[in-house]
Amino acid sequence: MPDHVEVHMILAERLITAIDDLDLAGRPVMLHASLRSFGTAIAGGADTLLNALLKRGCSVMVPAFTEPQFSLPAPVGMRPANNGFDYAAMPCETILPQGPAYSADCGLINPHLGTLPAVLVGRVDAERGRHPLNSFAAVGPRAAELIDVQSPDDVYGPIRELADRDGAILLVGVGLNRMTALHLAEQRSGRRLFRRWARGEDGEVRMVEVGSCSEGFPRLEPVLSRLARTTVVGASRWRAYPARQVLAAATAAIAADQDITRCPDAQCVRCRDAIAGGPADL
Repeated sequence: MPDHVEVHMILAERLITAIDDLDLAGRPVMLHASLRSFGTAIAGGADTLLNALLKRGCSVMVPAFTEPQFSLPAPVGMRPANNGFDYAAMPCETILPQGPAYSADCGLINPHLGTLPAVLVGRVDAERGRHPLNSFAAVGPRAAELIDVQSPDDVYGPIRELADRDGAILLVGVGLNRMTALHLAEQRSGRRLFRRWARGEDGEVRMVEVGSCSEGFPRLEPVLSRLARTTVVGASRWRAYPARQVLAAATAAIAADQDITRCPDAQCVRCRDAIAGGPADL
């Protein structure tokens, strides 16, 4: 590559320096990243960022959600109150559509998650969880250990495993509204997760648990900012948080003030119902 092109791109060496600045080497990392945040291209794109983390001995985990592809309407008689959903807009009788069952090798991902999760899922060595709507995927030396704990009945097992293994949460040019781990803090604070329905790997329709609205999570900034280590790459601000401490601090803050996660939308049904404690028992 000509020198005059290199100076206008971010190279792998700069990414590795940032990883070392944040003391991430050798640790499992939950990564949320906006490639646009760099303000200029990374030479090699998302793969270069993933490879930089892998080169420093990290295992990299991302959300690999598939609600648009595999979510089913709630069956009749399975529509609990406070479930983050307006059932008034649904017909009284619901015929469940036919369609493919979720499988860990489906290769699909919610396009709103961005480029990097899609690239990771497409890697031949990627491990992916078995939750049909909110799977996680990982690469690296501990990928299987992180992902194998997830099941359709344990959506946030990989995040719990990340914390137990002294893992970190890395936000690359994104805010706390992208920190999926905070849904586990919500659950630990006493909230019940929302119930949704999907066709599992065996083809059977089953109920699974998913998280709530995350647009109010930036209100936890005063609680979590002291835990962050920061650096800047190009125009991208990186923040690395210790997962175990983040979960403990966020859990305590939400338990003390359930309203702290309310998003700016006063009509948000998911925030309303999560703050009320989540769905009623079926």
